[in-house]
Amino acid sequence: MSDDDPLAELAAALRETESYPVDRVANRWLGEAEAVAGDLAAADLPGEVVRERLGHVEHLLSNVEGTGSAEADELVERAKTLTQTAIEQHED
Repeated sequence: MSDDDPLAELAAALRETESYPVDRVANRWLGEAEAVAGDLAAADLPGEVVRERLGHVEHLLSNVEGTGSAEADELVERAKTLTQTAIEQHED
């Protein structure tokens, strides 16, 4: 993965967490974050909408304190970093 498209990478990282046994509570937060990130990666949206939805992803991921899987935890940390990168890219 490269940092060329953080929205696509974000969606992919969150999708990949499905490959690991994840705590039920964390899985709910990740599922919603994945849905929003997937929509962002697939759509051509105005910057304001992208920023708003990235804020939602950031909030959802902030609720994931651990997944019960070291591999999934690494992906969550990557997703948090990618979210921040995407937010910075879409600032006015």
